[in-house]
Amino acid sequence: MAMVRQARSLLEKRLKELRRQLGHIERELGSHTNPDWEDLATERADDPVLEQIGIADQHEMRMIKAALARIDAGTYGTCTVCGEKIDAARLVTLPETPFCSTCAEGV
Repeated sequence: MAMVRQARSLLEKRLKELRRQLGHIERELGSHTNPDWEDLATERADDPVLEQIGIADQHEMRMIKAALARIDAGTYGTCTVCGEKIDAARLVTLPETPFCSTCAEGV
């Protein structure tokens, strides 16, 4: 039970960090208003990288929200594919994972 409480705490903390980071990315992507085309192009050079980071952050947020839902449902730590228990060491490393290591290899 303590492990589940610790996982919830870590997941909620990470979710908060991701929301903050995503907000920074959105502000940065929306901040380019330079009327000079050459300067604007320079300012936007990193936009594709920021967009990919934002997409990865959104994916991680979905994984965390799903893990929190599993905690609420009492199914956290059980593989969503085979129904076996997920190894505790794996949950410490990847607290949002819905898969045991065997099923993760097949995904």
